[in-house]
Amino acid sequence: MPKLVNKIIRFMIASDFVLNLGWGLLGPIFAIFIVQNITIGSPSDAARVAGFASLSYWATKSILQIPIGRHLDKNHGEKDDFWFMTAGTFIAGFVPIGYLFSFLPWHIYLLQVVYAVGMSMAFPPWLAIFTRHIDKGKEALEWGMESTFLGAGAGIAGGLGGIIASTFGFSAVFAFVSSFTFLSVILLLFIKDDISPKNREAKTPPAIRPVVEP
Repeated sequence: MPKLVNKIIRFMIASDFVLNLGWGLLGPIFAIFIVQNITIGSPSDAARVAGFASLSYWATKSILQIPIGRHLDKNHGEKDDFWFMTAGTFIAGFVPIGYLFSFLPWHIYLLQVVYAVGMSMAFPPWLAIFTRHIDKGKEALEWGMESTFLGAGAGIAGGLGGIIASTFGFSAVFAFVSSFTFLSVILLLFIKDDISPKNREAKTPPAIRPVVEP
């Protein structure tokens, strides 16, 4: 990654790349996992479970993100933004481990709610910190880099997810997703001391962050 990009932006992009590399592995195999492990061979039941799983995630995330964002805006300083972002990503890392022990539809729904809580905590502050620390005059470049690396991670993962599942099984995929999520958290910790205790003036309005989600 070019050194013309500042440290905070570099590590946030790297963290997001790793996060989406992990969760992108689920794309090709999640519906198959539901058929084989949750609905035991019934595609119609699996379709219903997958639909309600998506509803559980998006409904929870949609409800929580705005109040969390408002709460963070009321507290001056970036430290709370940083710890919400880190904690939310950390929470999401436990969800794939939960899939390993799931055998009923409500297990999947509950895990999707937990995933949504984690992402609701992570997304608004991620966007806020990234936006505040974009280098002046490089806004298009740095948002473009974020989109490129995120897309690359998701694309690579999409190709690998099916191969890993067919070779090593679902457990290996879930283990990889969880591991990459925790690695994403570790990368964020490298910028902990660079986060300002006071708010910085945003340099550009936050873009909609593309991400691999259910």
